[in-house]
Amino acid sequence: MKEHWNDVYESTEVKTLGWYEDKPTLCLQLLAKCDIEKSDPVLDVGAGASTFIDCLLDEEYTNIIATDISEMALNKLKERLGVRKASEVKWIVDDIAKPAYVCKLENIAVWHDRAVLHFLLEKDQIQTYFSTLKKIVRNDGYVLIAAFSLKGAKKCSGLDVKNYDSNMLTENLGEEFHLIEPLNHDHRMPSGDIRPYIYTLFQRQR
Repeated sequence: MKEHWNDVYESTEVKTLGWYEDKPTLCLQLLAKCDIEKSDPVLDVGAGASTFIDCLLDEEYTNIIATDISEMALNKLKERLGVRKASEVKWIVDDIAKPAYVCKLENIAVWHDRAVLHFLLEKDQIQTYFSTLKKIVRNDGYVLIAAFSLKGAKKCSGLDVKNYDSNMLTENLGEEFHLIEPLNHDHRMPSGDIRPYIYTLFQRQR
């Protein structure tokens, strides 16, 4: 998987990738519903070279952690941000299905994942994803997950995907996570094609 995603980001212009957004409007709207301080830790899982990190910096969040399996993707993001802004972010190259470093984080206020979970197909990968989340997200912390909906694509970037609805995400997270808001959203790809997503915001109960 590491080689696959490094190849993708090395060979493809970021703005032509199917999941690219000029501005991650829905994620920012859901983030605005999170009752956190700008100094609280926000983890972007599968940050890739997306603009979510740019927006966090623009909105003056000061404890930003970006992780991705692809060092090439993170390097492209760093290059776009420039040295000064990139220095304000903690960067972690890691596989969220077999984490060596992310699992050591603590007291995460917001777990943000747009379009990573649906690439995990094996039961043990999915279990590791959610067990890592539950280990590091603090009590009263938030989980923002966007994935291909049940009506969405069955493949992406040449890989099979697993589709979700809000009930499936709720079941994986368990009773201690309260679903604040589910949203169905049709993402228009740079190519013009439409891909249906499910966006969800959860909060961990004390």
